Amino acid sequence: METKKEITEKIFKITVLIQEKYPELSDYLEEVQDTIPAMEHPEVDAGTLSKYYETLDNMLKDYLLEHPELGE
Repeated sequence: METKKEITEKIFKITVLIQEKYPELSDYLEEVQDTIPAMEHPEVDAGTLSKYYETLDNMLKDYLLEHPELGE
């Protein structure tokens, strides 16, 4: 399993990619953050971060399938 640091780096990279190449998806980034616990001091473990990354990755993949002309 990946470490929290590795997953966080992947989240950062995909977030920057979305913001720079597909800014129209940026509005959805806040909605996707709902997958992270909203308690005052949430326990964010590697599993939670992995799910968040997978959600971002799937959102981007789905968008590119719907808009193949954009490609990566």
